[in-house]
Amino acid sequence: MPTFLENPSSPLLRRFASLLEPLSDERLEAMAHESQALTRRNFGKTIRLFAPLYLSNECINNCAYCGFSRDNAILRVTLEVDAMLKEARHLAKEGFRNILLVAGEHPKFVSNGYLARCVKALAAEIPSVALEVAPMEAAEYAELVQAGAEGLIVYQETYNRDVYAELHTLGPKKDFDARLNCPERAYEGGFRRIGIGALFGLTEWRQEAIALAAHLEWLQRKCWKAQWTISLPRMRPCAGEFTPKFFLPDREFVQLICAMRLCFPHVGIVLSTREPGDLRDALIPLGITMMSAGSHTEPGGYTGQGKETLHLTVRGKHVAPENLALDAGATEQFSIADERSPAEIAALLRAQGFDPVWKDWDPSILATS
Repeated sequence: MPTFLENPSSPLLRRFASLLEPLSDERLEAMAHESQALTRRNFGKTIRLFAPLYLSNECINNCAYCGFSRDNAILRVTLEVDAMLKEARHLAKEGFRNILLVAGEHPKFVSNGYLARCVKALAAEIPSVALEVAPMEAAEYAELVQAGAEGLIVYQETYNRDVYAELHTLGPKKDFDARLNCPERAYEGGFRRIGIGALFGLTEWRQEAIALAAHLEWLQRKCWKAQWTISLPRMRPCAGEFTPKFFLPDREFVQLICAMRLCFPHVGIVLSTREPGDLRDALIPLGITMMSAGSHTEPGGYTGQGKETLHLTVRGKHVAPENLALDAGATEQFSIADERSPAEIAALLRAQGFDPVWKDWDPSILATS
């Protein structure tokens, strides 16, 4: 096991832990001001915008907290490449030039070059393509980079081994270490942007945050050529009966974002539509560098693609659904909280003095003469 989880006690992590201790309103305000100044100094007044595009909600893993969990009785579908492109072209019309492809883990549906075909088709039209999919080996990642992907996102979910084992009861995702080492394999495979994160609500938030920071510090030292981002998603309602035992309150959420910025001034911080609009508006100036907007967390969510192959699974087995509504769609991974359109988010950013960045990368940058 990497030493960063055995004894996370570097000077940087000791400072980070101290910033997470209970503090007064005055001290929190001072942290917020410092965080804002650091963000402006290193990133300017820009916010990079992206959209998730869900390819498949099929999954062979049982993860207690996830709407796509194998045993959940939900409507599932895997988009064909042409259907994926229709979804992507809808997002492109809304302005997006940065799309994150998301899929559950299922060897029958998301396999045999399917992801590479999706990436290759999308990269021909969208300059920045990232992935949030099942962990792979470095050689498999290299194939996706060759197809046109330039970013990878992988959340450890929780760094607490005992809690991880309790929540992951079936499927390849049970392997804690295989997931923990995933960012390093992605780096070896050639990804230039890599994002990590933890899902807050699964265990005590301060210890989770310290482990996440330890992982980030380790990765920055070992994989120093990559651009790193950090995500701090909080639990949202989803299919299944999981009830979080822990909660990260808004005030402490602000404190956590500021602490991350103060200790990792050059790392991007991502804010998703999991968070309510008024809180997102307040967080934008404090350290955020990247946001999603107008998101859907189900395959076909933007244009209704895939309805002709929609099916119900119960404990991993297909079951003929009764009285399926004509407008039925695939089940979402989780419900979003900020439903504002991309145009509304872009207008909000401009009103706050920020520049919404739809595109900041193009493969031609790496082209040789």
